[in-house]
Amino acid sequence: MRAERCASDEVLAGGGEMGVLMRSTDWSRTVLGPVETWPQSLRTTVSTCLNSRFPILVWWGPDLVMLYNDAYRPMLGRDKHPRALGLPGREVWQEIWHIIGPMLEGVLHRGEATWSENIMLPLVRAGFAEECYFTFSYSPIRDESGGVGGVFTAVYETTGQVLSERRLRTLQELPSRTSTARTAEEACALAAEALSQNLADVPFSRLYLLDDEGRKALLTAFTGLPPEVMGSAEDWSIPEVSRSGQSVLLDGLSRRLGAVMGGQGATAVDAALVLPLVCPGEARPSGVLVAGLSPHVLLDEKYRSFLGLVAGQIATAIGRVRVLQEAQQRAEALAALDRAKTAFFSNVSHELRTPLTLMLSPLEQALVVPDEGLRGEELRTVHRNSLRLLKLVNALLDFSRIEEGRAQASFEPVELSSLTADLASSFRSAVEKAGMRFTVDCPPLQEPVWVDRELWEKIVFNLLSNAFKFTLAGAIAVRLRPVEGHVELSVEDTGTGIPREELPRVFERFHRVQGAKGRSIEGTGIGLALVQELVRLHGGSVRVESTLGQGSTFTVTIPLGNAHLPRERLGATRTQASTGLEAASLLEELSQWTGGGVSTLSTPSSRSHQGELPAGHILLVDDNTDMRHYLQRLLAEHWTVEAVADGVMALEAARKRVPDLILSDVMMPGLDGFGLLRELRADPRTQTVPVILLSARAGEEATVEGMNAGADDYLIKPFSARELLARVSAQLALSRMRQEALQEARKRAEFEQQLIGIVSHDLRNPINAVLLSAHALLKREELNERSTKNAARIITSAERASRLIRDLLDFTQARLGTGIPVYRKPVDLHAVTRAALEELHVAFPERELLIEHEGDGCGEWDGERLGQVVQNLVGNALRYSPEGTPVRVVIRAEEGHLLLSVSNQGQPIQEDLLPRLFQAMQRGASEMDPSTRSVGLGLFIVDHIVRAHGGTIDVKSSEAEGTTFRVRLPRRE
Repeated sequence: MRAERCASDEVLAGGGEMGVLMRSTDWSRTVLGPVETWPQSLRTTVSTCLNSRFPILVWWGPDLVMLYNDAYRPMLGRDKHPRALGLPGREVWQEIWHIIGPMLEGVLHRGEATWSENIMLPLVRAGFAEECYFTFSYSPIRDESGGVGGVFTAVYETTGQVLSERRLRTLQELPSRTSTARTAEEACALAAEALSQNLADVPFSRLYLLDDEGRKALLTAFTGLPPEVMGSAEDWSIPEVSRSGQSVLLDGLSRRLGAVMGGQGATAVDAALVLPLVCPGEARPSGVLVAGLSPHVLLDEKYRSFLGLVAGQIATAIGRVRVLQEAQQRAEALAALDRAKTAFFSNVSHELRTPLTLMLSPLEQALVVPDEGLRGEELRTVHRNSLRLLKLVNALLDFSRIEEGRAQASFEPVELSSLTADLASSFRSAVEKAGMRFTVDCPPLQEPVWVDRELWEKIVFNLLSNAFKFTLAGAIAVRLRPVEGHVELSVEDTGTGIPREELPRVFERFHRVQGAKGRSIEGTGIGLALVQELVRLHGGSVRVESTLGQGSTFTVTIPLGNAHLPRERLGATRTQASTGLEAASLLEELSQWTGGGVSTLSTPSSRSHQGELPAGHILLVDDNTDMRHYLQRLLAEHWTVEAVADGVMALEAARKRVPDLILSDVMMPGLDGFGLLRELRADPRTQTVPVILLSARAGEEATVEGMNAGADDYLIKPFSARELLARVSAQLALSRMRQEALQEARKRAEFEQQLIGIVSHDLRNPINAVLLSAHALLKREELNERSTKNAARIITSAERASRLIRDLLDFTQARLGTGIPVYRKPVDLHAVTRAALEELHVAFPERELLIEHEGDGCGEWDGERLGQVVQNLVGNALRYSPEGTPVRVVIRAEEGHLLLSVSNQGQPIQEDLLPRLFQAMQRGASEMDPSTRSVGLGLFIVDHIVRAHGGTIDVKSSEAEGTTFRVRLPRRE
C-alpha cells in the first residue's frame, strides 16, 4: 500500500487541485487500476497534463476514461466535476457523445489526429443544455506496444468569442438597416428584420411605439412569434416599463402565454427581457423592446449588455427619424409659409396694380390736358379704386395687429340680432340684383351679447362678401340663434362649394382654393383668416360645412356673457385709428362683380387722327368691371372693341367672330389668360390672332413665362394709356404684315402648283414621243452603224431629260411642303437594284458596276422611288469617280432593316460641302464628264425619299477610302 502511494505521489506530482484529487483517488477501484500498473505512456501523459496550464483532457483505454487538469475543470461545470474523473467519457458526456464519440473512435482505431475549430457542443453543465463552442484537437497517444492507448486532447472554450462576434454583427447590422428609415414605424420594421438574422440570441422580439403621453402602446413590428402567441401590452409589462423607464425580466412565459417557441431550436423560450427605448436627449421612453431570451444561453452581464445596446441602437434610429421628421415638418412649414407669402404677394400685387392702373392712367391723361381734368365716370373710377386700396390696406393692418397682439377690441353688450340684421340687409339690393334670394332670419335674443361692434361688422361683411362672390345662382341666408350658452351666426349659400380636401385649409392665411369658380378672382386670401382671428378675439370659434357643387355654410359661435373676455377690454376706449369702411363702398365694389357680359363699342367716325392707327376689331377680356370699362373707352376711340368678363366668354366670342387682336387679363375666374391662350392656339381659326396679356405680375420671369406661353406681347400693370395704344397699334400692324406675307406665299404656291402641271404634261409628252420614235428607229434593219449610234444617243439624251423633269417635279413638291409621295407595296430591293444598274450600264457601258447581296431583300416600299434612289446614288458615284475604277453596291440585311451602301474611289467630298450635301442645288467640283453634269437635285431628292420611308442616309468620305453613301431602311412602316 505504501509502495502504491509512493508511485501515485511520484506520477501524479504537482497539478494543483486536480493533482491533489488524483493522488487522493483510489485508482484500484477504477478500470485503470493502481497507478503503479499504469503503462509508462499513460504516466508520462498524465504528468504532462497535470503540470500544463492549458486545458488538457486525456482519454485512456477502450472505455476512454477521462483524466484532466485544473484548466479543463471549469468546462465540466458544477454538475460533472469531480464525478467525471476516472469515468468513461460516454457516461460523462452523454449529451454530446453522438458528436465526439465517432471522432474519438476514429483516433483510437486509425491513429489519425483531428482538429475542430469553434464547434458547437450543447453541454449540460449548469442544469440546462448550454450553447458552447470549443476549439480542440484529438491526438493519438502511442503505448508501449506501438498501438494507440488513448487520446490527448488540447481544448480551448471559445463560447465568449463566438457569441461576441455574433452579437457584434447584429449591432453592426442594426444601424446599417435602419439608416434608410424615414418614419419611426419603418425604423422598427427594419430593426426587426435585423434581429431576425440572430434568432440564437433574440429568439423573438416585439417592438412597441408609445404615444406622446406614454400611455398607449402600439405594436409596430415583431419577429419569431407565431400570430397565436401575441398577448396584450399588459402581458408583456409594457405599461410598467414605460412608466419606470427600467428593464423588466419576465419569467415563466409558458405559464402566461402557453408554449412560446422561438430561435433556431425546438426548445420553448420561457423568459424575455423588456427594455425601454429612450431616444437620445429624451427623458421618457419612445417605445419598448421585448426581447426573448435564449434557453441555451445564461443571462449574464454580457447578455444583458448586448440587449441594452440593441435597445439603444433602435432608440437612436427612432430618435434620428423623428429628428428628420421634425426637420422635414419645419421645412414643410417654412415652405408652406413661403408658398403662402408668394401667393399673398402675387395676389396683393394684382390687388394693388389693378386699382393703381385705374388711378394712374386717367391721372396721366388728365395731366396731358390739365384744363379738362377728371370728371364723370373717370373721376368715379379713380375714387372707387382709391377706396378699394384703402380697404386692402385696412385688412392688412387688422391682420398685422392681431398677429402681433396689438389688436384693441372694445367689448360692450349689444342687441346682436338687430345689429346683425341691419348689417346683412345692406347686401339685399346687391343679392337681389344678381337674381338670387336673400334671407335674413335674426329673431330677438333673450339677452345682449358682448361684442366689438366694428369687429362684428367685419365678420358679417367678410362672410357675406365671400358668399356673394362664390354664389352665382340660388340663395344666401343669414341666421342668428342661441345655442346652449352661446350664440351662433350662420351664413349659408347655394354656391360652388369647397372641395373636401380644401376644407382644412379654408381659414389659413393667404390660402385660396385653386380653380374655384366665382364672380371674380380678385382677393388676397386673408378674408376668412381674418374672420377666424376676429372670432377668436371674441372667445369664439368658426367652422365650415360644404358640399362641392351644392354650397357652403359658415358658422360663427360666440359665448354669452363676458367671463371669457379680457376684463381690461370691457367697455374700453379705442386708441387706434378705425379701419372700418362704410357699407356703401363695399357694396359698390360688389356691384362691379355683377357687371359682366358682352359689350361692343364701334369706332367713332369723326376721330381726328383716324389715318394714323391701323383699323381693326379688338376683343377685350377682363373680369374687373372698372378695368374693362376703362380699357373699352380708351380703345374704342380708335378701333371696334368687344368686351367680355372672362376667358370662356372670350373663347366663344373669338370663335363667332375672329378678332384682329385679343387683349386679355391673366388672372381671371374659370378660364384664365394662359388657359385662353392655349385654347386659341389650338384652334386653327384663331391660332394666328395676336394676343397681348395684361398682368399684375412684374419681373423678367413673368414676362418670359407669358411669351413662352405663346403671347405676342406682355404688358405689366400699371401701364400708361399711350404705352397700351402703342403696343396694340404695333401688334395690329405686324399682324397685317403677316397676313399679307401669307397671302403672297399662298399665291406663289398656287403658281408653282400650276407650273408643276404644265411641266408634267407639256414637257413630258414631246419627250415621250421622241423616245418612242427613237426606239422605233432602232428596230429598222436598214440602219447603218452611224445611224444606230445616233439613235442610241437620242434615247440617252431623252431619258436624261425625262429624269431631269422628274427631279424638278420632285424638288418643287418637296419645297412646297407636300413632300415626295411614296406608295408602299411588297418589293424586293435586290431586284429593284439590279434593274436600276442595268439601265445605268446602258448609259455608262465602259464602267464596272459591282453588286453584293446579303440576306433577304424584301420589304414594303415604293419600288419606283427606291429605283430612283439607286440610280441617283450610283449615277452620282459614276460621275465623281475616275474611269477604270469600279462602283460597289452592297445590300445587307439587318434585323427589321436593310442597309444599302454605294461606294466609289476618287477625290473626297470637300469638307465645307458635307454639311449641306443633301440640300438643293449642291454640286461637287470634281465631276469627271462635263457632258453628264447634274443640276444638283439628286441627293436632295434621295434624302426626301429615304425620310419618306422612315429611313436615314449618311456619307463618309476620305482620301484613302473614297466616298460611301449609306441608306438604312426599315422593312415596314
